[in-house]
Amino acid sequence: MFKRTTAVNKILSLKKFVRAVQGGTSAGKTFSIIPILIDKAAKIPQTEISIVAESIPHLKRGAMKDFIKIMKSTSRWVDSRFNATDFKYTFANGSQIEFFSADSDAKLRGARRDWLYMNECNNMTFHAYNELASRTKQGVYLDWNPTNEFWFHEHLQRDNDVDFLIINYLDNESCPESALNFILKAKEKAKNSDYWANWYKVYGLGEIGSLQGTIFQFNIVKDIPTGAEYIAMGLDWGYSSDPTALIEVYKYNNELYINELIFATQLTNSMILQQMKSLGLSVHSKIIADSAEPKSIADFVYGGYTNIQAAMKGRDSIINSIDVLQGYKLNVTERSTNIISELRKYSWATDKTGKQLNEPIDEYNHSIDALRYIALNCLKSKGGFYL
Repeated sequence: MFKRTTAVNKILSLKKFVRAVQGGTSAGKTFSIIPILIDKAAKIPQTEISIVAESIPHLKRGAMKDFIKIMKSTSRWVDSRFNATDFKYTFANGSQIEFFSADSDAKLRGARRDWLYMNECNNMTFHAYNELASRTKQGVYLDWNPTNEFWFHEHLQRDNDVDFLIINYLDNESCPESALNFILKAKEKAKNSDYWANWYKVYGLGEIGSLQGTIFQFNIVKDIPTGAEYIAMGLDWGYSSDPTALIEVYKYNNELYINELIFATQLTNSMILQQMKSLGLSVHSKIIADSAEPKSIADFVYGGYTNIQAAMKGRDSIINSIDVLQGYKLNVTERSTNIISELRKYSWATDKTGKQLNEPIDEYNHSIDALRYIALNCLKSKGGFYL
């Protein structure tokens, strides 16, 4: 059931043309802004609202999913009013809320609207903001996690027509207990770790910071290039709290292209196999899996995927695999939202003094571990040798 939180009240107090909301994880940014926009659409006939994110997969897993959940929890949802092709919901009074991505100029230069909401706008360009905001009549909502400063702070924050607000988990009385426990655990870790101090500053308090020592640089691409060479699938086992991660890697012009296939918790081996077959993944495909579960590897062989190998491990295998991957330019498909999220957060650990250690943090590494397994078994090091 939707609950009116402190975050909702604070955002409702914003009155200027640009209403910018910086906040930490579980602050309720999206779950506050979307109900406000729904209310505008329901009360004012013929209102046109655009909700925009960096990619369609990002929208489907985020703002669009939350929109449908809120509409249903407030008994507003009517199946026939949602066009699943155009991602557009039409209200009985003629108002419309549309969803689209900011990944092409044609979309940015589309029709005008009354209200605009750019969800996690720090993942979009200032050019995208300008194109969209210049075609918006009533107002613009922006939100983001403050991992670092971006175009808002440089170009908009001090403008007279901008309201700026910071919220965090304390403003969200509906914060899930699991999320709250994670944040409070991070708060305790922050007392003895520069990494967690910075994490809590950004994702707990919603203040500007930077996840220091990010390990990989990468580009987001539309798809795997035609003619790319298939390398292998990487599989990291999970179940309850940790997700199972299955990715595929291709090589093209000596660059790696990475695509997410499965990323979910509560999957048994039979369920993973069923999903793989539903995705049309050939039983002859090479798979490099975590060697920690030989019984699971045997289940896959029995299930028909006989070309599965255990990842080579050993002393310094994590550092060695990172070294291999850093020798390639990494490209990630835009639909690989979990890989993108992990790569943005995966960083070097630090000691209590803040000194960077020669080991990564043991967080945000499920799809990255799957990628490392491929590096260990299938890719050459910077020196041109297989490990």
